[in-house]
Amino acid sequence: MVDRNKKRVITLEEYIIQAQNKFPGATGDLSQLLRDIGLAAKIISREVNKAGITNILGEDGSKNIHGESVKKLDLFADEQMISALNRAEITCMVISEENDGIVELDNAGGKYIVYLDPLDGSSNIDVNVSIGSIFSIYMREKPGSNQLSADEALQPGLKQVAAGYVLYGSSTLLTYTTGMGVSVFTLDPSIGEFILSEDDVKIPDKGTIYSVNEGSYHSWDKGLKQYIKYCQVEDKETSRPYKARYIGSMVADVHRTLKTGGIFIYPNSSQYPNGKLRLMYECNPLSLIIEQAGGLAIDGKGRILEIEPEAIHQRTPIFIGSQENVLKVKEFLDKYSSETISA
Repeated sequence: MVDRNKKRVITLEEYIIQAQNKFPGATGDLSQLLRDIGLAAKIISREVNKAGITNILGEDGSKNIHGESVKKLDLFADEQMISALNRAEITCMVISEENDGIVELDNAGGKYIVYLDPLDGSSNIDVNVSIGSIFSIYMREKPGSNQLSADEALQPGLKQVAAGYVLYGSSTLLTYTTGMGVSVFTLDPSIGEFILSEDDVKIPDKGTIYSVNEGSYHSWDKGLKQYIKYCQVEDKETSRPYKARYIGSMVADVHRTLKTGGIFIYPNSSQYPNGKLRLMYECNPLSLIIEQAGGLAIDGKGRILEIEPEAIHQRTPIFIGSQENVLKVKEFLDKYSSETISA
């Protein structure tokens, strides 16, 4: 007997097709692009889950353009994502953390530009802590042209047509938005499919967790120092002190913030006066997701998604999370804005 009350299983592919059908005249290209990313995510997830028993842990001996040591799994993830995006020939170029300039794909006339952080938090790989992949999709302003340049990829985050991340943790999750809310899918390894686990996800208006690397406290602006002190002072009326949680993988920290509320912070400092995280393939896509869920993302002064980029690997500070938490930290930053960073 069929249990009609049982929740129907919806796969990522089915969900994407249903969404596409809501728009008469849709070509299906963006849907194909999202399915290709989902396929690459499955392959990366498989390797992550067996990394300890294969020769894919550790560093490969090289450094990326940011001077950071490259892990073997970084390169594997980069190769899988780029290969998947090249297959359908609808993407003209990829910009990745692991590559200096643009990566031109086989179809130079393709209409999409994709930014990638193939494996965020890779310093956690060898100690089995959650890591992830981040993607950001833009439409070309001059589709059909075979002349590709980095300048064409320099679009503000507001122009993203889709963005998302894959989290490789206790389960593998794919979270994405096309500007119509946020959906989360969980990989069912028994059938090899991403299954819809949450739709129209909303971040709490306020949370009691702050996430920041407090080891850099002495290099921060005074406003941020004062905000962290505020988070630590007991006040039952405002549910303080807040709890400190910091994983060291932006995807994992932001996913927790999306689910439970609160704030994730990676500020400017004396060591990184312009911030450390990359605007185009870390901050923009995650900011779009958090905003679509009802939260906020700022660089300390204004909205992340409104920043006009000047370089494909541009860095920025970020304060992202629940509305009340982000507005509160901005109060402190504004109040002490004239005070310089400590040496």
